[in-house]
Amino acid sequence: MLSRLILLAVQLVVAWFGAPYIVRYIPGMGRMEIFVYAAVFAVVVWIVGLVLSQVLRDMGQPSSATLVSALVVGLIAAAIYTWLPMFVPEAKRVMLNLQEKVYPLIGALIGYHIRR
Repeated sequence: MLSRLILLAVQLVVAWFGAPYIVRYIPGMGRMEIFVYAAVFAVVVWIVGLVLSQVLRDMGQPSSATLVSALVVGLIAAAIYTWLPMFVPEAKRVMLNLQEKVYPLIGALIGYHIRR
């Protein structure tokens, strides 16, 4: 249990601070920047999980299905943040005052840990 919490904390920190360095090399994002962040967050979370599975005991290696799960849930979180307020105007009031990049990161982490 402790190793899973350590994994979650390291994934959160590395993805949050590492993704902007990766995304700045991807040209022509425009309005779809949040979806690019969702994909980068999912890959970074998966790679950190792959590396830490070698270091931490009681952790199995994540499979490619884990990567797909993190990617899909991260993209769904980005889509909900982007398009839900257009269809349900009250949703903007309910959403927390967080940066827009937090939502795909949380989605990628949930997708990774659901599959694990």
